[in-house]
Amino acid sequence: VFKIGPRINAAGRIESGREAVELLISGEESLAKSMSNNINDHNEIRKDLDRQTTLEALEILDKDPSQKDRKSTVLFKPDWHKGVIGIVASRLTDSYYRPTVILTESQGLATGSARSVDGFDLYSAVESCSDLLLSFGGHIYAAGLTLEVDKVPLFARRFEEWVSNHILPEQLIPRIEIDAEIKLKDINAKVLRILKPFAPFGPGNHKPLFVTRRVMDYGTSKLVGRDQDHLKVELIEECSGSIIRGIGFSMKEHAAMVKSGEPFDIVYSIEENVFNGKSSIQILLKDLRFPY
Repeated sequence: VFKIGPRINAAGRIESGREAVELLISGEESLAKSMSNNINDHNEIRKDLDRQTTLEALEILDKDPSQKDRKSTVLFKPDWHKGVIGIVASRLTDSYYRPTVILTESQGLATGSARSVDGFDLYSAVESCSDLLLSFGGHIYAAGLTLEVDKVPLFARRFEEWVSNHILPEQLIPRIEIDAEIKLKDINAKVLRILKPFAPFGPGNHKPLFVTRRVMDYGTSKLVGRDQDHLKVELIEECSGSIIRGIGFSMKEHAAMVKSGEPFDIVYSIEENVFNGKSSIQILLKDLRFPY
């Protein structure tokens, strides 16, 4: 999911999806290795573009005081790479938690991706501006759209107006639906076996999420990844002494608090980690809270 999937996806985002298809159907090992290296290169480019575009977009928002009270985000920059604007829209939605549209210029037109927050009908918001659009499509949580560049400011105003008039205050507050509160000592191979039949997981069948309270760093948690963006943890439960390992992707901002030695609460899914043929249980962090 986190190794192969993004690389196959990157081929289409950066170059052509045909490369990924040819790799998957290749019968020659040497050719497959060569194509794998090319696709890995595409993924490295994708990650750089994703990171740089997200930073630029966040900087634009941070420097514009008018963005503070808005109920939506619409950003346009003609040199942003078309292949990553959907990812960036998702990242900004997570950061500001409001409907977001990210646009770039392609073949003389403004084209982009939109992402929504839980429960808000993004498609209707985009459709309300259909007279300004050359084309659009999508569903309640995501959409794509194309319009003339000179109509972007008017689209931004109209989109903001529609969102402001229809979004509920509670839809602007991020929420996590937790399935159960458990102790770290309850996580074992039996629990993993119980969870497996619920797969496959996806938009209509999310992985069960659990909360455990008052855990602490065991002393070995650290930042990992090429840019030290991810938080690899080893946590101990205050009440039982149970220890578990896990990973929190793009959670570097929590590292200092985790390492402080103070207890905190975690929300996570339970995962099976297979490495060198050996299986172990780890947790995938979704959120942390430091209430104590």
